[in-house]
Amino acid sequence: MTNLVGKKAPSFTLPNEQGERISLSDFAGKKVILYFYPKDMTPGCTTEACDFRDAHADFSDLNAVVVGVSPDPAARHTKFIDKYELPFSLLADEDHEVAEAYGVWQLKKNFGKEYMGIVRSTFLIDEHGTVVNEWRSVRVKDHIAEVLTTLREGAE
Repeated sequence: MTNLVGKKAPSFTLPNEQGERISLSDFAGKKVILYFYPKDMTPGCTTEACDFRDAHADFSDLNAVVVGVSPDPAARHTKFIDKYELPFSLLADEDHEVAEAYGVWQLKKNFGKEYMGIVRSTFLIDEHGTVVNEWRSVRVKDHIAEVLTTLREGAE
């Protein structure tokens, strides 16, 4: 697994929930919280999305945008956003090309089955497109508070 801290964030262009093409370069001049999660509407992913939602104003105050990425199609993202009133975009990485570029598409085991999937991970990208922090194999509890603390420390 590659550590991306200190490196240029892999660029990407993916459709969001509205089908608009969103690129990392669209956020130049802002910090980006890019988080990868396995699947819309599942318990852990819903908790994580709602935690990001609840801290949205704090991220905005720190000149940061939150962007979620999963292999789900845009239409499923729309349902997820509507159901939980998420104030940020979710990008559809259906061919997991971006997940692979960030090293988060990996072999997983669940109930004795092995399969390829997204390992929950978050990347903090600065205003110049450099990865300044990464959290891999994230546990949802307290994760958003940790990301906010790191952002605040960087803002000092």
